[in-house]
Amino acid sequence: DFLCISLVNGFTQLRYNLGDKTVILQTLQKVHANGNTWHSLNAGRAGNEGYLDLDGINVTQKASPGMNALDTHTDFFVGGVSSLNLVNPMAVENEPTGFTGCIREVVINNRELKLTVTDPKGGANIGDCDGTDCGYTVCKNNGTCLVENSGFSCSCPREWTGTTCEQSIHCSQNMCGSHALCIPQPSSFSYTCVCALGWTGKYCNNKIKFYIAKFVGNSYIKYTDPFYGKRDLRYSRLSLNFTTNQTEGLIAWMGKSENEDNDFLAIGLANGTLKVVINLGERISVPLMHSKYFTCSAGRWHFITVVQNQTCIKVYLDEELILFEDIDPQRKYTALNYGGICYFGGFEIGRKVNTVTAGLFQKEFIGKIKDVVLFRDSKKIQLMKAEGYNVYDGNSGN
Repeated sequence: DFLCISLVNGFTQLRYNLGDKTVILQTLQKVHANGNTWHSLNAGRAGNEGYLDLDGINVTQKASPGMNALDTHTDFFVGGVSSLNLVNPMAVENEPTGFTGCIREVVINNRELKLTVTDPKGGANIGDCDGTDCGYTVCKNNGTCLVENSGFSCSCPREWTGTTCEQSIHCSQNMCGSHALCIPQPSSFSYTCVCALGWTGKYCNNKIKFYIAKFVGNSYIKYTDPFYGKRDLRYSRLSLNFTTNQTEGLIAWMGKSENEDNDFLAIGLANGTLKVVINLGERISVPLMHSKYFTCSAGRWHFITVVQNQTCIKVYLDEELILFEDIDPQRKYTALNYGGICYFGGFEIGRKVNTVTAGLFQKEFIGKIKDVVLFRDSKKIQLMKAEGYNVYDGNSGN
């Protein structure tokens, strides 16, 4: 299998093969080979149907029925390859050769690749294309970059300030403490302070301790499992207590959540019922829904345990077995490679639950969580020792 974008006789070509036949799409117009015109290219496939768009002119191909998954487990190459014999002969029209020119803003499956010296896994013979200190993303938030003798400066839009227009004017005089993030509120010409774990108050200056974590929306805890390297990932287990009065929300997510290839085990609420979703590496998420309507009342605690025994999943709610399913009797993938990362209540600020989970869950959790145990550990995990924001002491008040 492969997916390849190349220049052929001045035209842009997309070629891909999902295991049965090679599909070829070519743009209608040539690219400007004058060395100073930027082109915008969008290319990809949905199932076995391909599309190729150069500067807004789109070419699509309705493929005949066949394979619809791209099975590639190699590195992703930009501009060339480490060895030309890696290139499938069907992936290019002529003999393969490296690209000469400039490439910027590479986005794969909604994630931008950082084309810097340090971020890629490797590379060779790459230089700075701009030739000045003004790269296309130096000035944030639509700021304009100006080249100067000493480097560069940014001319910022009205709402932004700072050397690279990175700071909202509403946060320029903020009083948030060192354990807080300033979140601008443009509609009210002000800001709010979002507190790191263990801190509270208007400016996040008051230290707190908690054993029950209270999530208010836009809250999250990210826990790194120190024992991940020693776990037998074919037999995973997660248990916790929670209480809520909401009908939607992500309670827990075991997995890195960086891209669609990451394994995960997720627990949450959807339409007032309990929802557990597993992905062991197929890219196919298997949702398990509790059949009964789930009654949520703020005062009532629920105890949930999810057990993964290779491909067999058991879910216990209040010590009653409510779900039991073998999600892949063929046992193709049997381990939960969750990367040692567990999220509770949501994801990092700015990352929306419905986007990160691809619609499996709609919003952040509002409620309380306590007594989280991973695998068969003798101790509960200490939520206070993790990373997170906007989480409060669930013991106090309601």
